[in-house]
Amino acid sequence: MYLISSHEMLKDAQRRGYAVPAFNIHNLETVQVVARTAARMGSPVILAGTPGTCRHAGVEYLVSICQAAAQQYRIPLVLHLDHHEDEQDIRRKVEAGIHSAMIDASHCPFEENIAKVRSVVTFCHRMGASVEAELGQLGGQEDDLVVDAGHAHLTDPLKAAEFVLRTGIDSLAVAIGTAHGLYKEEPHLDFARLAAIRQQVDIPLVLHGASGVPEVDVRRCIGLGICKVNVATELKIAFADAMKAFLGSHPDASDPRQYLVPAMAAMEEVVAAKICMCMSDGKL
Repeated sequence: MYLISSHEMLKDAQRRGYAVPAFNIHNLETVQVVARTAARMGSPVILAGTPGTCRHAGVEYLVSICQAAAQQYRIPLVLHLDHHEDEQDIRRKVEAGIHSAMIDASHCPFEENIAKVRSVVTFCHRMGASVEAELGQLGGQEDDLVVDAGHAHLTDPLKAAEFVLRTGIDSLAVAIGTAHGLYKEEPHLDFARLAAIRQQVDIPLVLHGASGVPEVDVRRCIGLGICKVNVATELKIAFADAMKAFLGSHPDASDPRQYLVPAMAAMEEVVAAKICMCMSDGKL
């Protein structure tokens, strides 16, 4: 198997009424956890790397590791550029073998957002890569991207229709009340807004900031057109907490082959739960 674009994967989810989980990965171990769990559960899956992850791990390393995972577990995998803002950076990474990219110009005025996204779409489609973009803007923090609550704003359904038509994107990330990072209180999602966006837009819709959102709400979003669900923070917390607990009870431990094992096991539990939440198990 090999690395693919997300286009057909998300279209299948749209046709069959489930969502593809997109898990943020950071290194060899996190890629192994996600790929192994997806293969065991027969789930399509997206491996998402932020600009910070690409800097940390190296693009060539990430591509090679993800290709090896696809071959070992005999499943198609999407390696996706999450929340990338620089067009030339996206071009370099697509040329390096990544076939799915999010160009995030959501902080820009509407016309500038369209112009930047359209330019990326033209290049990526020529290279066989799919493109996700965002209209509206989530609050919170995702890697190096920080948006305070005062600058967050929800997606306008009518503008969404124009945005999709003029950019030619493959999937649209919507802002309906979720946020990046940890929630201080239970999020209140605007389901009526999501339904209105679905009426105006026929491409797959993407839900960012799903860590901590109740399963019943995520399932309702899937019923209203969400085809990709992003999960990051819950994975990092599970991984880190298990590692800290192991090191706390084994103060002399120094071998990463030991202290990474419980961290990976804890992360695997979260990945499996999110696959079930998205109803993607058995869909390969």
